Amino acid sequence: MTASQHALDLLAVAARAADAKGGEDLVALDVSGPMPFADVFLIVTGATERNVLAIAEEIEDRLLEAGVKTVRREGREHARWVLLDLGYLVVHVFHREDRMYYGLERLWLDCPAIPVAPLLAVDRAEPSA
Repeated sequence: MTASQHALDLLAVAARAADAKGGEDLVALDVSGPMPFADVFLIVTGATERNVLAIAEEIEDRLLEAGVKTVRREGREHARWVLLDLGYLVVHVFHREDRMYYGLERLWLDCPAIPVAPLLAVDRAEPSA
């Protein structure tokens, strides 16, 4: 299996939103093979609890503007690991320490990575208004 184009489009919006709020170490994984409910995981690091919340909120706002509602949201009260279920895309926004502790990349090591840098480069190349 391969991630759907719709999931990749959502990934692009979410990655740019995370980058705009200072998200670090963005990693996208194609989980369409082993996962029946999602095509892509996006894993993002925030430097502080406040940053984790800002990243998660920006992702939700930008995807809502694109017509995609969050199906499920967890972890906002502690802001150490916010999970956003957007259907084809699941976003994990971690505080730096929690990301290292849980190591999702290690758990999903067999899933192919999706390059995120080209998605961000497109956004940076667009002229600002």
